[in-house]
Amino acid sequence: MKMSEGVEWGLHCALILGNLPPTTAMPAKALAELHGVSESYLLKHLKSMTAAGILESLPGPRGGYRLSRPATEVTVLDVVDAIEGKGPAFRCTEIRQRGPFPAPAEICNRKACMISATMLRAERAWRDVLRAQTIADLGAEVVSDVEPERLGKIFDWVRERTRS
Repeated sequence: MKMSEGVEWGLHCALILGNLPPTTAMPAKALAELHGVSESYLLKHLKSMTAAGILESLPGPRGGYRLSRPATEVTVLDVVDAIEGKGPAFRCTEIRQRGPFPAPAEICNRKACMISATMLRAERAWRDVLRAQTIADLGAEVVSDVEPERLGKIFDWVRERTRS
């Protein structure tokens, strides 16, 4: 499965926003600058995350984005679904019923395509993993994994650009 880079961007932004005090927000421009990505393209994904209820968009000169609920309540799957959509990654088109030797519809209706069943099991498994991982969990891993000096610089940079 291939996901758009918007998922990566959305997750990184959620990590940053999940570490802000609840009454503060960060402008999209600053989030784009921090990650070295296109602001206009990032805005598209931030809007999707807002529509999905993951982010709040605060208008005006003191506005920006913030998580709409605690980072412990936002899962990686929430972000993936907001950006990629909730539809299944694999769609069976029942090619068993095509070609010179098609399977009869009654057989296909009685027994699911094994390829489709396998793909759906795999999708359920990865969705379960993403559903079990919160933004707070990711944040704790990042904090323990990033060199303290670099992490301090990032936090200072973010603090200078947040708005109350």
